[in-house]
Amino acid sequence: MFKNFSLATCAAAMLFAASGAMAAPADDARTHFQAIGSGDLAIVMRGYADQAQFNWIGGPLDGTYASADAIRGVWEKFTKSQGPLKVSVDKLEESANPKGATVSANVQFEGKAPIKVRYVLTFREGKIVSETWQIDPKLAVAAAY
Repeated sequence: MFKNFSLATCAAAMLFAASGAMAAPADDARTHFQAIGSGDLAIVMRGYADQAQFNWIGGPLDGTYASADAIRGVWEKFTKSQGPLKVSVDKLEESANPKGATVSANVQFEGKAPIKVRYVLTFREGKIVSETWQIDPKLAVAAAY
């Protein structure tokens, strides 16, 4: 009986560790959103894979950015024009398997004016490979972050 208990405990610990590893993309997404709000480009940029693609849909920065320099450039323009922003996150969802993870959320960045964004981040090997920033003025964001 004691052997079974130890084996069961080991199995539970391994399952807990695996589930904890899968939670990392959602945590990384929250860190990314907060870094955008605070204007910390070093933290924003460290989240990207080398060949990341960023799709900004709507607003003056609308476009597709496909290199680290292009992505950094758009964030420099955004943070310079907006200053520090309060960040609210709602309906954060993560889907993951061994090949990667997708995190989606409703995010509001609030400063000079509220910017409501439907966010989708795709992670592979712990880095953002695809980012979609969809401006959606009708988006409902309830939870403060």
